[in-house]
Amino acid sequence: MVQIDDAGSGSLIGGTCIGLYWPKYDIYKYDFVPLECYLPENFKLKKYQKYVVQIVSSFFKDLGIPKNEEIHLCQGYIFDVLREYLTLNGYQWKSVKIEGILQEKVEKTFADYTVELGLPQSYISYTKYPFHFHKLLRWVYADYHNRKQFCKTGWKSWQKYGNLPTKISYGSICRSGYFCLKCGKKIKAKSLIKILEFVSNKKNTIYIHQNC
Repeated sequence: MVQIDDAGSGSLIGGTCIGLYWPKYDIYKYDFVPLECYLPENFKLKKYQKYVVQIVSSFFKDLGIPKNEEIHLCQGYIFDVLREYLTLNGYQWKSVKIEGILQEKVEKTFADYTVELGLPQSYISYTKYPFHFHKLLRWVYADYHNRKQFCKTGWKSWQKYGNLPTKISYGSICRSGYFCLKCGKKIKAKSLIKILEFVSNKKNTIYIHQNC
């Protein structure tokens, strides 16, 4: 039995990680659907689903997976074209809820990838929903011109919230415990800060160092 799962298809930032696990041999492989597939025109054509087929077919070729090996596939829509591919090519497959080793591995792979993009490790370690859209939107707006390149710009939610007016002001914070959402370092109490404000589904206030 071979398992296939994804991580990141619901994350505003980054591509999507596709992972395969072959328990019989304890083999784990992964690759990423690139952000280019989520540009507006490519997203409309669902190129991200087609790219999944390229990834998985490459896995199968590299590992020599036989057609009589049962494939357990995550139930997500990102695998819609892959299901067609598996059927047309004579593979035995079924959609299931993926849990256990593969789920843990593919989620960690995606989390590590987003940290490489610049997402603070604290988002991953201490936030219950680290890839919640509006939490990530705050991170993007903290350094908008550099971080918008990491976004799935074909999403309707990005079309709605991806170019909001931002108010900039300056002030100070009396309390400690805040982190700059641009550089990730602590903001000292009573230090001067830059304050960014925008309204998405609610009013958002972002604190960053004055010179960040």
